[in-house]
Amino acid sequence: MQLDYDIVYSPRRKTLTITVERDRSVVVRAPVGTSPEKINQLVNSRRQWLYEKINHPQKYQVPLHPPGKELVNGESLLYLGRSHRLELVDTVSDIQLEGDRLLVPSHLARQRGNVFQQWYIQQAKAVILPRVNLYAKRLGVTFNHAKITNSKFRWGSCTPNDNVTFNWRLIKAPMFVIDYIVVHELVHFLEPNHTPRFWGIIRSQLATMDKAKRWLKEHGALLEQTL
Repeated sequence: MQLDYDIVYSPRRKTLTITVERDRSVVVRAPVGTSPEKINQLVNSRRQWLYEKINHPQKYQVPLHPPGKELVNGESLLYLGRSHRLELVDTVSDIQLEGDRLLVPSHLARQRGNVFQQWYIQQAKAVILPRVNLYAKRLGVTFNHAKITNSKFRWGSCTPNDNVTFNWRLIKAPMFVIDYIVVHELVHFLEPNHTPRFWGIIRSQLATMDKAKRWLKEHGALLEQTL
């Protein structure tokens, strides 16, 4: 059976690694100049493991609640790990958070998820990006840019240009989960692979690392849901 995969070359990388993304795609990350034959040999040697990962139930699935026609009062949205009750009102001109209520201008009711995506992105920039700077200083690492992106299949990533990117959907998760993803990506500047040293560095920064990993395993699909 043919196993398709994408190759990402990086001048910073010294070893070959294989990951199965949340959309079930296989990605090989390799040092610049690695021969296709060597990469193919590695993929074939991990074929059984790859099939198991591709078929794992935690991999990306279609959102549980497809978009409907318009918003209604009483629906709930996740923000920083808590549910907030949506209220359509005529007293605000843009989306506002008040305690456990999310106030939405009535005239936006028919736009549904598109409205909240932009709001979530704004919140992600305000909340997540400062955490990137904080932990980068603590770890003693530098990066070019930190960005919020619309990636559907990764919570965060490091690019060959030393940029770090984070999925805007993370803003729905609790802060200890956000911190885990931020530190996870930044530690890749110190240790490219998921070695014992890699996990040890994360744990030295975050006592909640295992708790965050469990939360994502059990509740990560909730972050994919849309109204």
